Amino acid sequence: MHRNRKTALAAVFVLMGAAQIGLSPRPLQAHCDTLGGPVIKAAQKALEAGNINLVLIWVQKADEPEIRQAFEKTLAVRKLGREARDLADMYFFETLVRLHRAGEGAPYIGLKPAGTDIGPVIPAVDKAVEDGSDGALLKLLAETVQQNVEKHFHEILETRKFSPDDVEAGRRFVKTYVIFTHYVERIYDSALKPADGHVEAAPAPAHEHSSR
Repeated sequence: MHRNRKTALAAVFVLMGAAQIGLSPRPLQAHCDTLGGPVIKAAQKALEAGNINLVLIWVQKADEPEIRQAFEKTLAVRKLGREARDLADMYFFETLVRLHRAGEGAPYIGLKPAGTDIGPVIPAVDKAVEDGSDGALLKLLAETVQQNVEKHFHEILETRKFSPDDVEAGRRFVKTYVIFTHYVERIYDSALKPADGHVEAAPAPAHEHSSR
């Protein structure tokens, strides 16, 4: 490998390392940090077309200077060969996703492989947007809610009949009642409130018992 190519690849590694500075180690639930997600797809199109406007929509206005600088550096390094191009692209992908997530108040811990299991909902959302129809998405949501409501409700019916002197049986009923009520409350509240940015913590597991 020629000296100038070695220098270029070393520079790319430094750039990729710089993209990691100050990042949070917390795990996330999202698909914008996967190599098959919409942010990376936009980045790939932007690099091939040489048009940064294709990715600016994914970052906040205040982050434009940094992403523009990363874009120009990446385009320059891409000209040095296949290996340099691949490394430079990865640097740009990481910089873009990091800034995108920071703009939504979410930490960045690296890119996940394409095909990472992110559950059925987000792919259904993307498919609905692509098709211009929310029919399949609504069906998925309705079936999921119905199945879980029926499951919790069935547990209530199984535990609601108990002797007044059987305190433990009464407690089992109370537990199923609380779980069911909180589950329905969360669904209702979520349906009414917009979800801004990323949700970093999942709701408490259904088996957790809390008092009302």
